[in-house]
Amino acid sequence: AQIDFSELNEGDLVVHLEHGIGRFLQLTEMPGPGGGSQEVLALEFANEARLYVPLEQAYLVSRYVGVGKKSPTLSSLADAKWSRAKRNATAAIIDYAGKMLALQAARDTNPGYAFGHDTKWQAEFEHSFPYRETPDQLQAIIETKRDLEQSRPMDRLICGDVGFGKTEVAIRAAFKAVMEGKQVALLAPTTVLAQQHFETFRQRMLDYPVRIEMLSRFRSQAEQKKVLQLLREGGVDIVIGTHRLISGDVVFKNLGLVVIDEEQRFGVLHKEKFKELFRFVDVLTLSATPIPRTLYLSLVGVKDMSTIETPPQNRLPVETVVCGYDERIIRDAINRELERQGQVYFLHNRVQSIEKVRDRIAELCPQARVEFGHGQMDSDELEAVMHRFVQGKIDVLVCTTIIESGLDIPNANTIIIDRADRFGLADLYQLRGRVGRAEHKAYAYLLLPREMMTVGAARKRINAIKQYSSLGAGFRIAMRDLEIRGAGSILGTAQSGHIMAVGFDLYCQLLKQAVAQIKGQKTRWRIEVELRLDFIAGNEAELVADSGKVPALIPRAYIEDPGLRIQAYRRLAEITVLEELHRLQKEWRDRFGALAPAVKNLVSLSEIKLAAARQQITRVETRENKLMLTRRGDFILVAGKFPRLVAAKIQERLAEILELLRKL
Repeated sequence: AQIDFSELNEGDLVVHLEHGIGRFLQLTEMPGPGGGSQEVLALEFANEARLYVPLEQAYLVSRYVGVGKKSPTLSSLADAKWSRAKRNATAAIIDYAGKMLALQAARDTNPGYAFGHDTKWQAEFEHSFPYRETPDQLQAIIETKRDLEQSRPMDRLICGDVGFGKTEVAIRAAFKAVMEGKQVALLAPTTVLAQQHFETFRQRMLDYPVRIEMLSRFRSQAEQKKVLQLLREGGVDIVIGTHRLISGDVVFKNLGLVVIDEEQRFGVLHKEKFKELFRFVDVLTLSATPIPRTLYLSLVGVKDMSTIETPPQNRLPVETVVCGYDERIIRDAINRELERQGQVYFLHNRVQSIEKVRDRIAELCPQARVEFGHGQMDSDELEAVMHRFVQGKIDVLVCTTIIESGLDIPNANTIIIDRADRFGLADLYQLRGRVGRAEHKAYAYLLLPREMMTVGAARKRINAIKQYSSLGAGFRIAMRDLEIRGAGSILGTAQSGHIMAVGFDLYCQLLKQAVAQIKGQKTRWRIEVELRLDFIAGNEAELVADSGKVPALIPRAYIEDPGLRIQAYRRLAEITVLEELHRLQKEWRDRFGALAPAVKNLVSLSEIKLAAARQQITRVETRENKLMLTRRGDFILVAGKFPRLVAAKIQERLAEILELLRKL
């Protein structure tokens, strides 16, 4: 998460790489040595200890993003707890990455079945898709097919929001497998979802001789028995079902592809069982939880992933209305939706009073068919209610947050959320995403208790949601929340604890390192070279104190906004190769104008660091005109002496040091 400090509010938790988790207090000015003043970030740690971090070291501080709702305790500056947490996390991550890579290796050594290239029917079938594929979707389809055509078993994860067309990817892969005489199994976490997939698959494959069956509680014993027998004999091409599909009596004649939908909603035991059963079969997993970009990048080469991020065309944004609780608004909203033959979700997150609410709505809109559903009902009963809603036999569904994340009900285009103040932004975003699938304009009403429209804290939150109706900054925060949940579900619970301990940003960096280390690649995610040049002033305070020094900093005159300035320092600190440095210079030139001399010097310092790191030098120091370079704890001497700097002008020394380093 590239986090700008302009986003850091007072009181936010941050991670300081060397000292651990603290709280950001503010950006203040402090008198520097020798009379000038310099800007610092004030951080607070345990026992009210304060740490002032100068701007040019701000890259060591990043915003803390954990998993879940709990806040971590602040680290103490006095004990070694933080370095211990960091060590434990590193060990656990290396262990985890090792396991993942071992699994990959096992798949690589046991060749599976390699499918042939696309048949004529395949092209025809893909052509019959009624929509235009989005670029990401096409990419995912191409990648999936390429996996199928290789002899190593596929293990691909496809992430994308609901209604972004993940199912189509699965449908095409399934069709390809069936064309080669293989059987396909699709696992869904709930019966309702399975039913939905069943209908979609049947709809798409109507014109082709493909036999699709379903195994779930909606089928009678006799029907189930028949399906099982056909599976054994190879009479069924595609079977869709819940975890009923992994019970012992299900035997396939020739299984070629397994599609797992919403994997994160299956239990741990089920997941383990999938791994055992489908070890050498091609597996395609679909997930609607978005996944953080950073995690995605650190898992490259360990897990194959495709993300679908572009919404389909003609998707209208959901109109969000924030208002006080008002029965007239509820009545009008429901009636308006019913007039266009739509359906309504009414979200009321209290099981105790849900029936009362249902009765009240039935009074308000006597012509509507209103039912309720919640998680404490008998599961068969709940499933029946959801099923009726999917089939359009219910107009208004009063429910708790159990609206399934994978359910695609294009006909439900209004959601009314009662007591919206009790939900986090991320939940609201996800709930709002339940509507607005079809071409119709969708509405989300966030209702708040009347007295709340005027009080402090809740008011702030509501303003955040308001910005949020245009997918603004609030949306970014919510996405981050959601993504981190997504991270937890990919990595499993054990890893979530470590994310909690060291923060997400650092976790991803450690993971990237671990993967590279096990694969035997070298990684540097930050260059650790210490520069001690006595003729350089690294901040404005030093310049005031000693005007004989050469400035190497980003002056306020060049970048005024402190947030942007910190970001600039941070990006400079994260550079590991020369090309990145040139790119950054070009970007600064475009954005802030020609580089000021002080900025040029700062860039030269980065070049010196890069050159020193290439030579494995850990420290570059100058005293007057001696250049002292440390490698593996020893000074580098030329003919028994320290190299001398001979440049007449103090400004030319940086170029001279760089020259010397390159000659070594």
